[in-house]
Amino acid sequence: MLLRPGKPEDAAACAAILNDWIDDRPWMPRIHTCEEVEAFYRDFVFQKRQVWVAGDPVEGFMALDPEHHMVTALYVATPGQGIGRALLDHAKRGRDALELWTFVANEDARRFYAREGFVEIRRTGGDNEESLPDVLLRWERPS
Repeated sequence: MLLRPGKPEDAAACAAILNDWIDDRPWMPRIHTCEEVEAFYRDFVFQKRQVWVAGDPVEGFMALDPEHHMVTALYVATPGQGIGRALLDHAKRGRDALELWTFVANEDARRFYAREGFVEIRRTGGDNEESLPDVLLRWERPS
């Protein structure tokens, strides 16, 4: 699996993967246009986060906030191909812990993260811009 640091020119491909993900989930509200998502990735995510992409063309990506040991985004175009695991394994390297948020309704992601060693820390009733209940998950390196 080819993993490489994301470049600003990858922003559109990453935003397209996220936009497709949003549109494929009936429970997920679209609160930003596709163009707004792309601009956010170009102007914020690729400027303020460490972004890793998988594949060429881009098949998946992960954004990290290294200061807080937080995965802020992890999306793949085609689940079940090992791309998400490869990205998470990369994020785990050299770290003792990682945290991330996912939506309670995103059962596939919650199962995936549980398989990858993440455990639930806490939930909210929807303290996010989507107003959807979410869950904070944490992974710690086994001692």
